[in-house]
Amino acid sequence: MDLRGVLGRLNRRLRQQADVGDLTRSQLNVISHLERKGPTTVSDLARAEGMRPQSMGATVAALEDAGFLRRDPHPADRRKTAISLTDSAREQIAASRLVRQDWLQRALSRELTDEELEQVHRAVGLLSRIVGNL
Repeated sequence: MDLRGVLGRLNRRLRQQADVGDLTRSQLNVISHLERKGPTTVSDLARAEGMRPQSMGATVAALEDAGFLRRDPHPADRRKTAISLTDSAREQIAASRLVRQDWLQRALSRELTDEELEQVHRAVGLLSRIVGNL
């Protein structure tokens, strides 16, 4: 069984279902990071993504120009700037997630029997346990 390959193909299919525009992988990673962790600085984003701050600055600027990000004074240190998602970006993320979720649910229902759906449900529980232990 090639679990990694199957999960990679599933991830690609899910991404195809909800187009978020012509965003690069690093731009999508930044958006995902901000959605999960909340506002942060360019330096912290760069460190989290393993990039140089200058490269992250360019990524953030492009996302800001596209209306995905905004800059606000950092709440703890006014010399810094906090980067966060705009309301519009959050709405796009939520809509995209719903489209992907709907596609997956329809595909599962169309392709699998009730017994197979139960097997998938159990497998998700097992995989969640593994991920939770990392």
